[in-house]
Amino acid sequence: MSIMVPSKTPALITPGRQALDSALQQLDQAAEHLGLNDGLRTLLATPRRSLTVSVPVRREDGRLDVVQGFRVQHNVSRGPAKGGLRYHPGTDIHEVTALAMWMTWKCALAGIPYGGAKGGVAVDPAGLTTLELERLTRRYVNEILPLIGPEKDIPAPDVGTDEQTMAWIMDTYSVNAGYSVPGVVTGKPMTLGGSLGRTGSTARGVQITALAALGRSPAGVTVAVQGFGKVGALAAQYLADVGCKVVAVSDATGAVYSGGGLDIARLRGWAAESGGVRGYRLADALTHEDLFELDVDVLVPAALEGVITEANAARIRARLIVEGANGPTTPEADEILAANGTAVVPDILANAGGVIVSYLEWVQNMQSFSWGSGEVELKLRDLMLGAFAEVTTLAAERGLTLRQAAHVIGVGRVAETHRLRGLYP
Repeated sequence: MSIMVPSKTPALITPGRQALDSALQQLDQAAEHLGLNDGLRTLLATPRRSLTVSVPVRREDGRLDVVQGFRVQHNVSRGPAKGGLRYHPGTDIHEVTALAMWMTWKCALAGIPYGGAKGGVAVDPAGLTTLELERLTRRYVNEILPLIGPEKDIPAPDVGTDEQTMAWIMDTYSVNAGYSVPGVVTGKPMTLGGSLGRTGSTARGVQITALAALGRSPAGVTVAVQGFGKVGALAAQYLADVGCKVVAVSDATGAVYSGGGLDIARLRGWAAESGGVRGYRLADALTHEDLFELDVDVLVPAALEGVITEANAARIRARLIVEGANGPTTPEADEILAANGTAVVPDILANAGGVIVSYLEWVQNMQSFSWGSGEVELKLRDLMLGAFAEVTTLAAERGLTLRQAAHVIGVGRVAETHRLRGLYP
């Protein structure tokens, strides 16, 4: 099936395929606004390289399991490919392709010289020991080794991976290279060349854009966060730190609510000890569905893609949605939200903080230099607010939603790069 054709067969519409369909529809809409010809649209919709690999893993009891891994480089016209690596049992080639495409537009919108990439392994990391995770990671890296490198493709942490994963990737690549190559990944531990400010940078970007979109004092602003993980928990903390009242959060174990505001620091401690927010005694239990329908000022979807759909969009009462996750809102839901007057700060803008500080980490590695946390924070804020201003200005001038404006800018910059570079041979 051509990647250009959205799937219409129900049996084929997996969550990953749905994400890819959403990405293709967003690209098509931006291409219409930009007046791109069919050839260029096809070029922008088609990944430059897609690799599917088998990853054998020897378990500690002696069993041998084989899982699928993927790496997709969507576009490298503006610079080396950049994108996270996720370990999740539902990951497939369609999801990874969609995420790589969104990363292309995100980097272009932020004004950093990267193209979009993404990696994934279809595995549940919770079902593996630390030793098994290390074996899995090193074998996966060995399979994709020809594609990655500090000037070709730079992985980073995502769902199910962390700085330890990146340390294993760096070591595996460096052993094959014969010398230490810290710039092959970002999101590393500080002792291996990581950057101050990288941890929490995605959440910090969510906070920055949420406050900019609100356009008023954060004191008393009510917030609900769907996905109390690496991004959502810190986004909740950062918003609470400036005076917002986070009244509800959820994760895979459940959801909790407190009309007077949750103590986010205490809740994070509970979740770390108990494995999730479920059972937190200082709040009321809530269903996942009810969280989306709360009467709050800001809703932050910060888990996986495709959670706001045409089935629940009409019941959302939040005045502002700030997307911490990639692709949480389907195109059909976007239309409903726009008709209801709900503003959406799109993922390629709201969660760009992670790739921005990844870029800053990579620059430091390539120069064998390091910046203080204050300088990293300042650069992050400047790039986020600059992109936000461009998006809101274009949206106002052309009568577009923020998502439409963000994609017009991102897609337009990549298209212009292709126009200027030409086609070889």
